[in-house]
Amino acid sequence: MKLKTQSAAVLMAFAGSALAQAPAKDAVKSDRAAIKADRETIKKDREKLRADRKAGDKAAVEADKAKLKADHEQMKKDREKLKADRKAARGEKKATAPAK
Repeated sequence: MKLKTQSAAVLMAFAGSALAQAPAKDAVKSDRAAIKADRETIKKDREKLRADRKAGDKAAVEADKAKLKADHEQMKKDREKLKADRKAARGEKKATAPAK
């Protein structure tokens, strides 16, 4: 394994475990921010796609379509993560609620 690849794998492993220990409430906020950033990225990519279509640059249009598809996939993953974190936050909230 190359050094960069190995160091990236180690970094991801430690980052994943650190994020897993973060409170669910904070994770929900960060997920919402990620989705908001994804929306902005998609909006900019659509504008770029329109401009490239208008200019008649077929190669750039194809590249923009691929980028837009990747952005949509990323947003889908972020939404799924938000859903899971919301569920975890609800479970955490129920666990800490006082008994009646």
